[in-house]
Amino acid sequence: MDVPYRRINDPEKLQRLVAAILMIEANVGLPSLLRHLVEEACSLVGARYGALGVLNETRTALAEFVTVGLSDDEEAEIGARPTGRGVLGLLITDPEPLRLDDLRSHADSYGYPAHHPPMHSFLGVPVTVRGEVYGNLYLTDKLGADTFSEEDEFMAAALALAAGVAIENYRLHSAVNSLTMLEDRGRIARDLHDQVIQRIFAVGMSLQSVSRMDGPPEILDRVNRAVDDLDGTIDHIRTAIFDLEDSSVDRGLRRSALDLALELAPLIGTRPEVTFHGPVESGISQRMADHALAVLREALTNVSKHAMATRVHVRLAVANDLRLEITDNGVGTDLSAVTAEGRGLRNLRSRANKLGGTFEVSTPEGGGTTVVWRVPRHE
Repeated sequence: MDVPYRRINDPEKLQRLVAAILMIEANVGLPSLLRHLVEEACSLVGARYGALGVLNETRTALAEFVTVGLSDDEEAEIGARPTGRGVLGLLITDPEPLRLDDLRSHADSYGYPAHHPPMHSFLGVPVTVRGEVYGNLYLTDKLGADTFSEEDEFMAAALALAAGVAIENYRLHSAVNSLTMLEDRGRIARDLHDQVIQRIFAVGMSLQSVSRMDGPPEILDRVNRAVDDLDGTIDHIRTAIFDLEDSSVDRGLRRSALDLALELAPLIGTRPEVTFHGPVESGISQRMADHALAVLREALTNVSKHAMATRVHVRLAVANDLRLEITDNGVGTDLSAVTAEGRGLRNLRSRANKLGGTFEVSTPEGGGTTVVWRVPRHE
């Protein structure tokens, strides 16, 4: 849509219109910019009230609604903002300029909510960029006249175009920033896994070999404590890697759990068997899935370090709650040391408590260890 400067006869109005449009190049936040454009629209066309509705991503209803002309008390009395019904909905489904002498007489008029001031003359124009509809600009109650003019429509259309460019730029910048952040998080996670963890692991192995040599007990004790500290550091880094990768990209809980079992199989010495029950993908929130994967990573890491197991079974079930159970046939767990520092279990209990759930560790009669982590589905 070209800005119709030739239809505007007042040089002062034309200058103000151009200045308002150029505001989209200023370093101004989107909400402030949209309010400024609505204020200028009201001033230039002589409207008592103005509003700009921004459509949601699916372009089916209004996600935001910027108003001008109503006091804070009046807005509070009106209540919830419109979502796109009535004449406002008509401009969403049929994005063409609309001028009315009396808004209430239109066949699609939905009426006013309680405490809404009466409005009569109406001018609505779509907010579009390259054929994409981003919202609508609404102006009501022409001051000094019964209806809005063709010139008013052209000026409103020009300001609506500026609003569309501003909204598009904001969304494009947000998308680029999100992609950049994901790329940076992925790169950091890879560097931590491929470089930092491997170097710490190598240092730990070297220290373990030293601890097996003859030497003063106090020195060997310090070496053993250093090895434990390095193990704890690796656990923390692995948790950080999970938070960087899995909380930023939803790959699906089922696929992520299988990938995790495959990743840790070389450390454990066997590939864990993973089974699923219930609506694993659709039955829980992404936040709960992120916690479950973090718990699974830490639990399997503990198995690799302490269990000496030849079989590991992971069962992930979703019913009234989310239940994650890890069972191995290893050497068992000293239950008196479950809460001890360095066992990697404190984080698992903390994650369960955070979601209102429970965490249990047991040693079955047949040997091995069973870890059960469960949280209610509704956080």
